[in-house]
Amino acid sequence: MTKLKISLFALAIFINSLTVKAQQETDAVIIGHVVAYGEHIPFVNIYLENTNYGTTTDATGHYMMIDLPEGKFTLVAKMIGYKTEKRPITLKAGETIEIKFELEEEVMKVDEVVITGTKTFKRQTESAVIVNVVDSRTIKNIAAQTVSEALNFQPGLRMEVDCQTCNYSQLRMNGLGGAYSQILVNSRAVFSPLTGLYGLEQLPSEMVERIEVVRGGASALYGSSAIGGTVNIITRMPQRNSFEITSNNTVIGDGSTDFNLNGTLTALSQKRNAGVALYTSHRQRDAYDHNGDRFSELPSLTNNSFGLNSFFRLDEKQKLEANLSSMHEYRYGGEMTDGPAYLARQSEERTHDVLMGGVDYELTSEEGNRTLALYTAGQYTKRKHFTGIAPDEGPDLQDYNNDPPYGNSKNYTLQMGAQLNQTVQDFIRGTNTFTFGAEYVVDDVFDEIESYEYLIDQNSRNLGAFVQSDWMLSRKVTLLTGVRADKHNFVDALIVNPRISFLFKPGLNGQFRLSWSTGFRAPQAFDADMHIAFAGGGIQTIQLSEDLKEERSQSWSTSFNWDRPTEKHIYGFTLEGFYTRLKDAFIQEEIGTTEKGNSILEKRNGGASNVYGATLEARLNYNRKLQVETGVTLQKSIYENPVAWSEELPGTKDYLRTPESYGYYTFTWTPGDRFSTTLSGIYTGSMLVPHYGAAEDPGTPEQDILFQSPEFLETNLKLAYTFELQRLDSSIELFGGINNMLNQYQDDFDSGKNRDSGYVYGPARPRTFFIGLRIFN
Repeated sequence: MTKLKISLFALAIFINSLTVKAQQETDAVIIGHVVAYGEHIPFVNIYLENTNYGTTTDATGHYMMIDLPEGKFTLVAKMIGYKTEKRPITLKAGETIEIKFELEEEVMKVDEVVITGTKTFKRQTESAVIVNVVDSRTIKNIAAQTVSEALNFQPGLRMEVDCQTCNYSQLRMNGLGGAYSQILVNSRAVFSPLTGLYGLEQLPSEMVERIEVVRGGASALYGSSAIGGTVNIITRMPQRNSFEITSNNTVIGDGSTDFNLNGTLTALSQKRNAGVALYTSHRQRDAYDHNGDRFSELPSLTNNSFGLNSFFRLDEKQKLEANLSSMHEYRYGGEMTDGPAYLARQSEERTHDVLMGGVDYELTSEEGNRTLALYTAGQYTKRKHFTGIAPDEGPDLQDYNNDPPYGNSKNYTLQMGAQLNQTVQDFIRGTNTFTFGAEYVVDDVFDEIESYEYLIDQNSRNLGAFVQSDWMLSRKVTLLTGVRADKHNFVDALIVNPRISFLFKPGLNGQFRLSWSTGFRAPQAFDADMHIAFAGGGIQTIQLSEDLKEERSQSWSTSFNWDRPTEKHIYGFTLEGFYTRLKDAFIQEEIGTTEKGNSILEKRNGGASNVYGATLEARLNYNRKLQVETGVTLQKSIYENPVAWSEELPGTKDYLRTPESYGYYTFTWTPGDRFSTTLSGIYTGSMLVPHYGAAEDPGTPEQDILFQSPEFLETNLKLAYTFELQRLDSSIELFGGINNMLNQYQDDFDSGKNRDSGYVYGPARPRTFFIGLRIFN
């Protein structure tokens, strides 16, 4: 009897499986191809809208979808860089239909899908927070070798070199210093205060798919340090099987060289449900001495990087993404001599080993209206460093050689979090996407130089939770509201920061936005606080005030964006105004010197400060042959109370190293498929630069000076020509050009070992010539 029951049960299961299979095998089939300008396009996404049925075109640009459900649907063809095409179709059992798509290339990408503004994927014109994008094509046009070079070509942003010896740099956004900018890698906050010292220059541009930029405090959902804005570096994700190898050879000034070799490889599985992108980079740069004193203005560099980015579609509803990168860099600046660093009269030596990675898991509900994301990311940095200026002679020199100022740093950052997105289609009026999330970030940094009695031993921990409502009341109106609560171990109370953003579309071509938000920075050491400078014949360090408390902010911004597309061209502009008020703003004031004559700056709260201004962007693309983009920022940054940056001079209310005007432009001409040329420029207005003197030293001023710098216009040119290797299904691009053609470069550097290494302003490099080769498919 038992055997009979088992047999009947097995038979029922078999019959049921046949029934289900018969129901699924409708023999409703779609076939077709996708072309653009007469050429078949491989790996285009083809899918039935609002269903789980989809495929991609093969290497020949053709596709087939079988056993589809009956009924009326919308068939979509979509690929990055092309306009999305949709076709209404009717599917019937046993019938095969043929649908051919002809895609148009985007004239200018003004409506890309972005994530940084809202923590969810949205098109730029539909996001209540304005998001700018630097894509890989722009990065190639301007011949940027690193992420730091690419960021200069965005409105409101300015990369700044702050050390003549080691070339420590920071990103300033909307008139605020680097510590007010939140740097993300694949939406994760793994850039620590220590990695922020050189990190943007250490990231090769070859690893980047695009960079998303949110200016101002509207990005406060990312937590502390997002007051000035957020930069999200999105690394390459495989979309097709491809390779690319690029070699760039540069001559700096009078003959120093800078050699870069980069390679990327992307591969997809046959079913396109798994893929990996690999990149590797090597850089070798000689030291460069501009004023002939045998002390470098650009340090020597040796950098080797490797990384991967991968995805795995576990099924139609689950996706796993993982990324990992490793970087080793040696950097030396100062007196240009052979031998160990401590035998130089003045030098800085850095050896970095950085490991960075993350894992993201995403689960989508059957209905497609709910997604759950779990993520973790982290970095580990190990650094050996030397920062020293040798006494002239006698016992002091002997003591210095017996105990040279070598140091060690260890730093790790770990982020863990979860995020739930729920879309409600009929929410009172319109559609609302609710976002709920929580994340925990820990950053531990240990940095010590025993001979200077210098020590930073800092462990910061922050638990944050956020909720957001992205309410599209109508096609013209969107209201974005959110609040984030943070419990930081350096702050006694729970900190709650709300934000509100409003989007109104008066017509098809324009968007008006208004945002308000609050933010904070914890009372801890950030990147600039960990940099040891040379000044006044000794070193200069920064220490934290014993009663330092958190800095709070309120930010307002408003903007109007307008673009008019036609069949042959598109043109438009963006006008934005911004205002940020800081309460208990962090300042640095000179408080004296040590027994060895080294200068001490104290980081303390200095009352309120205000930063306000306006940014204007303009863009034009004519028939995919001529593309122009430009942006200019006019702004003012002032403290309510004077800041005593020097004991010798009265304080000033103006922000130091902050020009009141700056901007950029790019002019790209592509008359055909083979030749292209790009003329670009970076404008830096006049600013106040502190200059610490050393008495009786001819290479420095006799006393401290607050210097008004001249303005600069850095002009760059790139020419490129592409040869097609049809037999190999590949192409070769030859390119070359000049950076800083007019040699707009600082000409009054200090000289000798007692120089003020912080007295540096203007373009990051003198006139340089480059030539390169790119092989790709």
